[in-house]
Amino acid sequence: MKVSALTGKDNYFEDFAPGAVFAHARGKTVGETENVLITNLVMNSADAHFNEHKMKDSPFGRRISYGGVNLSLVLGLAAQDTAEQALVELGMDKIRFTAPVFHGDTLRAYSEVIETKDAGRTDAGEVRFRHWGVNQYGKVVCEGERRVLLKRRSHWAGR
Repeated sequence: MKVSALTGKDNYFEDFAPGAVFAHARGKTVGETENVLITNLVMNSADAHFNEHKMKDSPFGRRISYGGVNLSLVLGLAAQDTAEQALVELGMDKIRFTAPVFHGDTLRAYSEVIETKDAGRTDAGEVRFRHWGVNQYGKVVCEGERRVLLKRRSHWAGR
């Protein structure tokens, strides 16, 4: 699989072809702040995210970062390349959390173009991506598919 870096281009609909895989430029270390803030905002009160003492006796041995936080960070890391020219987020599915993430782990994001198709309008097209995040050891921790309506260069560039 050939992996390309994409950051820094315009990233219009025409720039994406099925089968292309991108390693996004930045990584993000997961801090306690992200986990506690977002987990509180969505009212997830699971001990796994808040109770260090109780989690010492768990299979993980410590608190784990909430999957919604991890996926949000991965999508954010991919956004500069895959959402810069977005008009509408159309949907997400096939979301999976495959390994625990701990405070202090660093996530990196990758994206594969699964499909591009006409969207029934001249100024945009639809792209379906598979996004996944890996930790500092290269272990995949989350993945999912995302559909987005992206601007066409022919109608939007230079505006």
